[in-house]
Amino acid sequence: MDKFFKLKENNTSVSTEFFAGVTTFFAMSYILFVNPQILSQAGMNFQAVFLATIIASVIGTLVMGLFANVPYALAPGMGLNAFFTFTVVLSLGYTWQQALAMVFICGLIDVVITLTKVRKMLIYAIPQTLQYAIGGGIGCFIAYIGIKNAGLLKFTADPGTYTVFGEGADKSAATIEVSSSAVPALVNFSQPAVLLALFGIALTAILVVRQVKAGILLSIVITTIVGILTGVVDLSAINWKDNSLGAAFGALGETFGVALGKDGLGSLFSDTSKIPQTLMTILAFALTNTFDAIGTLIGTGRKSGLFSDEDESSVGGFKTKMDRALIADFTATTIGSVVGTSNVTTYVESAAGIGAGGRTGLTSVFVAIFFALSSFLSPLLAVVPSQATAPVLIMVGVMMMSSFKEIEWGELEEAIPAFFASVFMGIAYSISYGIAAGFIFYAVVKVAKGKFREVHPILWVVNLLFILNWIILATM
Repeated sequence: MDKFFKLKENNTSVSTEFFAGVTTFFAMSYILFVNPQILSQAGMNFQAVFLATIIASVIGTLVMGLFANVPYALAPGMGLNAFFTFTVVLSLGYTWQQALAMVFICGLIDVVITLTKVRKMLIYAIPQTLQYAIGGGIGCFIAYIGIKNAGLLKFTADPGTYTVFGEGADKSAATIEVSSSAVPALVNFSQPAVLLALFGIALTAILVVRQVKAGILLSIVITTIVGILTGVVDLSAINWKDNSLGAAFGALGETFGVALGKDGLGSLFSDTSKIPQTLMTILAFALTNTFDAIGTLIGTGRKSGLFSDEDESSVGGFKTKMDRALIADFTATTIGSVVGTSNVTTYVESAAGIGAGGRTGLTSVFVAIFFALSSFLSPLLAVVPSQATAPVLIMVGVMMMSSFKEIEWGELEEAIPAFFASVFMGIAYSISYGIAAGFIFYAVVKVAKGKFREVHPILWVVNLLFILNWIILATM
């Protein structure tokens, strides 16, 4: 084991790697509860997504540990799962099967990007300001989703400013589209569910600030218990038989391999009028996935010394640890889409394990083992209310917004594109639209300042594709 993972060379031991693995697992274990809740809103089977989350995390993390030999763990990414559900499925109107097919293609694209010089070209094409803005913007988006899921907001619209779609005998099945007259406001804090959410938010904030180990998972557990004691969670209404581990394995058949079937890849490009939009959506998946992984690896690797300058400037292939880590990341995305979940990515929470002394892939192996054991938690998922997981979304969003500190907000040349690439994500409720707006306004600002040549040719091509996509949507 010492020879394979090079423990002595990295000044670590089996016990240190074990405790690092425990730390990383508990820091990111909230994804087991949150990912199924988000993807189920796209119409996917809750139990199937839970098991798919575990399988994808185990495989991806094992590949990271055994192939790249670095202490990083992988799981379906926050932000990417939100993009999958709220933008691709609920906003753009694709089926979840087609969305899985997009994720599969995205994984293949990112593998090609990593194996070639394209990765280096993309890194240099997108200015650091926008890279920071995109990371922080995803945090805004996730936090906003958490606030909505907590039930803290209500919206009021003027009469005659909304349209009702799909209204039949059952009015509860109708979809309502409201104009910009809709005004958000806080709900009255009189409902038990809302009060439970407020308790969960406060508790999560306290545990995170106090840096309690496994604080996020602990907040979910405590808030759920309080929900049971206060009657917000009705245990008698839960069908325990349908929420067992056996049921989860049975439900996995609903998602396993669907990405490659007739409802996935087989129908993705069947509507020729939507092909430009489909390609743009896949591009948005690929760009977000790429920079999420690269940003996490570089950001944490620099502090710990895991990656050298050679790693960061590699032109592709399998030469460096960074190359192999990215291959593990993007391969996991492809595998995840096949078993039935959104993009799998390297978790920034891995920094917790690195901080605990993890230096090799053995840390990742231990994390993978813990994920496999967590499959026995399946029956508990039915008990966890959204009020217990919404605070997690909010806190994860807050953590991701730390990248905003790298942006020079006092310089309008940086602030304007950064605003549209970040805050606009939450306002437009779309990660891809935020990225598009940021790219376009970056070009606009540079042209206005007479710095046309500072805009990379790749950025001009991407902007043209985004604009073409909007034209197509406007004329459909």
